[in-house]
Amino acid sequence: MAEDRGSQRPARGGGRASGARRGGDSPSSGRGSGGKDSRPSRSGDRPDRKGARAGGDRPGRKSDWKRPADKQGPRTTDQARYDGPELPEEVTGRELDRSVTGQLKGLPEKLAQRVARHLAAAGMLLDTDPETAYQHTLAARARASRIAVVREATGEAAYAAGHFAEALAELRAAKRMNGATEYLPMMADCHRALGNPEQALKLAKSPSVVNFSPEQKAEMTLVEAGARRDMGQLDAALRTLELAPLMNKTRANWVVRLRYAYADTLEAAGRESDALAWFHRTHAIDSDEMTDADERAEKLEKQLG
Repeated sequence: MAEDRGSQRPARGGGRASGARRGGDSPSSGRGSGGKDSRPSRSGDRPDRKGARAGGDRPGRKSDWKRPADKQGPRTTDQARYDGPELPEEVTGRELDRSVTGQLKGLPEKLAQRVARHLAAAGMLLDTDPETAYQHTLAARARASRIAVVREATGEAAYAAGHFAEALAELRAAKRMNGATEYLPMMADCHRALGNPEQALKLAKSPSVVNFSPEQKAEMTLVEAGARRDMGQLDAALRTLELAPLMNKTRANWVVRLRYAYADTLEAAGRESDALAWFHRTHAIDSDEMTDADERAEKLEKQLG
């Protein structure tokens, strides 16, 4: 991938929470560690319940017998994923937007609460600890994989954690479920990260992009320009960015990011004077200090004398 990829990757979508799987499907059998063979045979003489418990010839049901802690083996990968990271007590699931919790209403109450708590925890950690956020979404997906918002959240967390193949698969699943197109910029950037800029360009030309909001169009423009740079097509990357509303009078983050990407691409193309001017224009509206445009401008000023 090109060095500029971090500055041109799309923002994650709309502050929604993260991930889930089909309600209640546990990796374990639910019969206790004795499994099927632990049940008494139906043929022959069957000891009464009292005799079976007292004599110890057979393990009782799950409520009667439990493997000692020192005999328990380590959790499998599937079990660990199903359990997920420890949930903080203060996370209740009520932190989620109603649009998210509304999709969980078809689940049993306790299951819905567990999924909601994992999604809420993932949302809180997405920017500071994306890997743990991703693990929370996997735990949610393990319980509710047929719910679109859970697959969407898993995809967003996987993307944030740098698991681009997994992110692409999850976002595709969410799109199949709900038909949403807002994932397209993120999916296109996953293709870039996986070394397939051509696939990113195909998504950038999707008919639905025409109906995107200005912010969504900016996200797709950033990915498209980045894909052109990945392919060594700097002039095409510049043309892509020049068609975007670089001089929009708002100070919205998407305008800041478009200007920064344009300045960065100008510098990569050897147009240092033009790049300097656009780094200054970026810094002028970057009130949140999202970028290092001021530092880049100062560096270029020294180079140009």
